[in-house]
Amino acid sequence: MGFFSNLFGRNNNPKSIISFDVIDSIYSGLYNESKSIEFRIKGIHDTVTVNVYSIPSSLGHDEGRAEIKKAGFNNAYEVLNELYKKLNIGGLSEETIQEELEFDFIHVQFYSQPSQELKKHFKSVINNFMIFFCCTNSLEVNDFRILYSSNHFSDYTKGLLDSEYLDFNNPGNETEEIGIKDFKKVLQGICQYLNIEIPAGVKLPSSENLLLDEKATVEDFEEFIKLISRNSIEESDLKKYAEKLFENFNDETKEYYETTEDHFSFFEEINTWHSDWKFDPEDAEYFISEMLGEDFKFDYPEETYSHDLFPYIQSELEKSNLELMTYETYGDSYLFFVANKNEVERILEFSELTKIEVTQL
Repeated sequence: MGFFSNLFGRNNNPKSIISFDVIDSIYSGLYNESKSIEFRIKGIHDTVTVNVYSIPSSLGHDEGRAEIKKAGFNNAYEVLNELYKKLNIGGLSEETIQEELEFDFIHVQFYSQPSQELKKHFKSVINNFMIFFCCTNSLEVNDFRILYSSNHFSDYTKGLLDSEYLDFNNPGNETEEIGIKDFKKVLQGICQYLNIEIPAGVKLPSSENLLLDEKATVEDFEEFIKLISRNSIEESDLKKYAEKLFENFNDETKEYYETTEDHFSFFEEINTWHSDWKFDPEDAEYFISEMLGEDFKFDYPEETYSHDLFPYIQSELEKSNLELMTYETYGDSYLFFVANKNEVERILEFSELTKIEVTQL
């Protein structure tokens, strides 16, 4: 494999998990164990996918060659040189290309919560982190650069070419900021999955094991119910609902719609607000007051309705360390509940584990 010099300073902050030492260890683990892994991490929606790709071989199939031609290039090396331009990495010479060397990069893909602006349109945002190794003031590989995209790669070559250089210390927008925060957690999860020892001085995003055990227990359902009800549910009801939901979770004969009907029925039994997708601020104040058991008022601009009210509702609830969330109805309605803000991340983790889909607003 060949790598080339550039003028950047090295990305090797010994206290950061986004550092050469950690990422190089991940690359070695992937290269020696499996070049493709998929797993689940607590607090990350859906599966994390990690692949080691090689130029030119990973694009050396009929579809890849067609994508390269469509993008206006003759071969994968020309595509790589275009990516190197974005990263300020010295390009491959014609002599080097003739040697037909392989140049590896790591592609990490996962979903994050959308930014406040994108929440109006999306439940989650995909993150693509493409990590390319290089040399900085050295003849040996000692550095890396990252391309980033929040788009789906239906055409992989185009996806790479449309990606942008990522300065992970200075994100360009809220989507990048959220993605980088989760990326740190994902890197820790990759290390745990591959049994890679993280250097002692590195600041870890989490003090716990991040790998998600997909074998939910009835106790997991109990804790989930406690959290979404803010611990206001009677012990006898807690046991009853947990056992029922756990039974449904393990019942492989049930159709999907039957399972979600059971989820919906459960949420209607606790302190929630089932609303059409259109609602007035007065509706929000009344029903949130009902859920809280106390008077709730919030400030909002005139002629503001429905989902446009969410930032103002959340701002007022945050003063009491609370957050409005919803069960995912997959229809033109919401099934709102109020959660303790410091327990939201845990709720989302249990949502993934129990397959009872709740989302932030």
